[in-house]
Amino acid sequence: MSFANTRWRVRRPKPFVLVIEGEDVNDVPPKTRDYLHEQLLSPPWREAFYQLVDDTGLVICLNLHTEHPTYRDVRGRSSKGRLSQGEYYHHDGCTDPIKPRFVEIRCPIQPQTRGVATAVAPHRDVVKAMVQVLPAELAMSASLASQDMSADALNQMDGAALDQLQGLITRTVRKKLNAEGARAYFRHVDAAANAYFEPWALGESRIIANGNKGVTMQHRRAYQAPHNGGVANGHLVKRWPNEELLLPGQALDQAFLAAMCSEEDGECTDG
Repeated sequence: MSFANTRWRVRRPKPFVLVIEGEDVNDVPPKTRDYLHEQLLSPPWREAFYQLVDDTGLVICLNLHTEHPTYRDVRGRSSKGRLSQGEYYHHDGCTDPIKPRFVEIRCPIQPQTRGVATAVAPHRDVVKAMVQVLPAELAMSASLASQDMSADALNQMDGAALDQLQGLITRTVRKKLNAEGARAYFRHVDAAANAYFEPWALGESRIIANGNKGVTMQHRRAYQAPHNGGVANGHLVKRWPNEELLLPGQALDQAFLAAMCSEEDGECTDG
């Protein structure tokens, strides 16, 4: 791929995923440097890169070393009992209808690898998959029995309607299933939605289209084995690049940021 006056080595493991491995040069192993800020997000190219994410859904940058000060720790609560909010598919940020345009989740270069996955898939595909694999007894529960969950209805729903239905299904699942039953259900959702589900690499950033008119995505923290706790894991950091990584002359909208919460800071109900 040619972008920002540079040729990049890329691949597309899924239609909604673009993986940037680094510059298209013969370095083996690839050089690790901060090409995200030095080139892709530099002021002359930033909006064009944002448009690439909007149009793609998920853009992944590998072999990336950065210590940019805008990142903050993801504060996860990994309960062995009831699922934490981050384990359900969700948009990032709880404001409605305005959400951060993107969320960037990053696995810094660190001594401990990351064993817990992050599943990412298009919003509409996630809701369709949640309906498709929903156990019949849950679909007939009082909260869902009156909902039109036919394929035609799902195809006609806008983002707000999808959020509303998704919230109903998520609340039903968390009420009716125990923790491991809910995790098993979402593993089926991952497969049915054809989610991007790959282990984290150290030095990897995932820029996820989160609130846009293009390929809006959702993500979740995903345990693929029974979650018993006590397992060391590398940590993640995150930011909302469009709102927090400012261009010259821009000011941080503190009120907007204060109105949002991370997927692991509170009980968001928008999906």
